[in-house]
Amino acid sequence: MNREIRRVSLVVAAMFTALAIAVSTIQFGQAATLRADGRNSRTFYDSFTRDRGPIWAQGGAVLAHSEEVNDDYSYQRIYDNGPLYAPVTGYVTVVGPASGLELMEDEVLLGTADSLPFAWERLQDLFTGAEPTGGAVEVTIDPAVQQAAWDALGDQRGAAVALDAKTGEILALVSKPSFDPNALAVHQPTAVIQAYDALEKDPANPLYNRAISGDLYAPGSTFKLVVAAAALESGGYSADSELEAPDALDLPGSSNQLTNFGESSCARSGRMTLADALTISCNTAFGWLGMELGQAQIAEQAERFGFGQDLSIPLYVRPSSFPTNMDGAQTALAAIGQFNDKVTPLAMAMVVAAIANGGRLMSPHLVRTERDADYDVVVETPVEELGRPLSAANAAVLRDMMLQVVAEGTGKRAQVDGVTVGAKTGTAEQAKGEPPDVWTVAFGELEGRVVALAVVVEDGGAAGVAGTGGTVAAPMAAAILRAVFQ
Repeated sequence: MNREIRRVSLVVAAMFTALAIAVSTIQFGQAATLRADGRNSRTFYDSFTRDRGPIWAQGGAVLAHSEEVNDDYSYQRIYDNGPLYAPVTGYVTVVGPASGLELMEDEVLLGTADSLPFAWERLQDLFTGAEPTGGAVEVTIDPAVQQAAWDALGDQRGAAVALDAKTGEILALVSKPSFDPNALAVHQPTAVIQAYDALEKDPANPLYNRAISGDLYAPGSTFKLVVAAAALESGGYSADSELEAPDALDLPGSSNQLTNFGESSCARSGRMTLADALTISCNTAFGWLGMELGQAQIAEQAERFGFGQDLSIPLYVRPSSFPTNMDGAQTALAAIGQFNDKVTPLAMAMVVAAIANGGRLMSPHLVRTERDADYDVVVETPVEELGRPLSAANAAVLRDMMLQVVAEGTGKRAQVDGVTVGAKTGTAEQAKGEPPDVWTVAFGELEGRVVALAVVVEDGGAAGVAGTGGTVAAPMAAAILRAVFQ
């Protein structure tokens, strides 16, 4: 009899051991996977009964926090200055998926990320039934720079991005029109659905993050920086190399001609240097140069600047693109940022950052640190090099050419007293009769600090068909740089 009891006892002990191993495996090893599973409705609803941690910017400015309330959800998410930071924070809602950093940093903010609690603390929670306390996320945004970019755009549609060229930290990320995420964070599902439907049906597309996604833009003449870099990197051109610059450039295989802005003349002689062509943004010179270089060489240079790459900052960044399989005429148009070139403002800011940073392109990022419930740093985003699109020598040449654009050319209105500023403007044509999208990309340097930026204003902004990058976007770039270096 004792033998049978011992056997049963051993079997029961083995079963309990197996159960303990299974529970531990699920609790610790598979917890993250199970929490992330979209079918786990319990995780979704439980998340609204937890004290979700804050999101804050440089200097401690709070972008999002939670307040305790007396309803079924326990905590209300509050977005401080919601529209200003909506492209950064995104939102959490009781009726659907989150967006922005609320989505990408969800587990940190809920306090369930594997990086936050130690195994012993998680074991304690298992036995006590205590809910994890939310961690915090510190972003790289500089509130003063963000506000300056927001104010500069005013009521016009467009976007602005500013980043530290030496670290990749994103200092401003503005998209207009924006929306108030507080309207989507209320605890009344019907009200949330109505607010979201109104935003989704708005023809101005306020839910688009124009800085990093949405419908991408034609870069216009700002893309001439990429073509100039390709020319310098080819070894066949210098700043003083002479380019063909006719009043009208014949496009091969076509009866059409490429002309300059306002059908103006770039040079009486029909030839000009690469540096001078960039200074006055000569279309025919860069169209000719694009055909001389060929689409493959320009495409390779664009890729080295980050075009075509999937980027996470950790928000998803829609890849910018340079078209392929073009004929000569199309290549000429693509070389001046027209045809089917498609970019985000972040991508063009990255081009400028690499030029201003000696040819080194740093990985752009929006999160500086992740912190535990006591606000101690548990993860710090490293400063990493994404690539070297051009040599230090060629970066220096192109940097000087951008300085010349501000000193003598189309970027004069980007000047900032006491700050070294280089820029390139762009006026991207749309369909016939429609106003252009206007650009300025620039860098500012003072006492060793280098900040790159890109500003795009849709449909010429308040100037409409008369708008240009130099008249509309360049003063905005100057306003942002003043906020950086004030």
